[in-house]
Amino acid sequence: MSIKCDEWIRRMVAKYGMIEPFEPHLLRSSDKQQRISYGTSSYGYDVRCANEFKVFTNINSTIVDPKAFDVRSFVDVCANECIIPPNSFALARTVEYFRIPRDVLVICLGKSTYARCGIIVNVTPLEPEWEGHVTLEFSNTTPLPARIYADEGVAQLLFFQADEICKTSYRDRQGKYQGQTGVTLPKT
Repeated sequence: MSIKCDEWIRRMVAKYGMIEPFEPHLLRSSDKQQRISYGTSSYGYDVRCANEFKVFTNINSTIVDPKAFDVRSFVDVCANECIIPPNSFALARTVEYFRIPRDVLVICLGKSTYARCGIIVNVTPLEPEWEGHVTLEFSNTTPLPARIYADEGVAQLLFFQADEICKTSYRDRQGKYQGQTGVTLPKT
């Protein structure tokens, strides 16, 4: 017997605390408030962006190197919105904290509202037994400044449950981003 995806998500939240805080419904714009939707959708979960941003800057003329990342390449912003310079990017994090079950893989895709403005959301897969806030990368592909809104929907997570549990999970491997909180920069 199959169950609806939104029901499956609610069960996983109840059993594993998979999403915290969890919004069981899709919250959309209303007559009183204009917002980009978030919460449980038909086949996934639309996450929100927290108000912590790291905006990329080139003021130090450094080379972007994942093995020797210069933290001075970012300017910290704590606000309800973030302006990303043209052809640049910013890092943020989800409001939600995730605990992925051992038999689940999660893929993240940007919301169409941002994609239609030339703003691309990039997130790597959330592996089985990964836990933490998701670090989000927003690329502004336009020649104009772009605005991102905190506490509103920015991306949709799609959940894939395997028929069997994985042999080695992210927790088993002691992955370097396990349990991350806040906006997390590259680690080697």
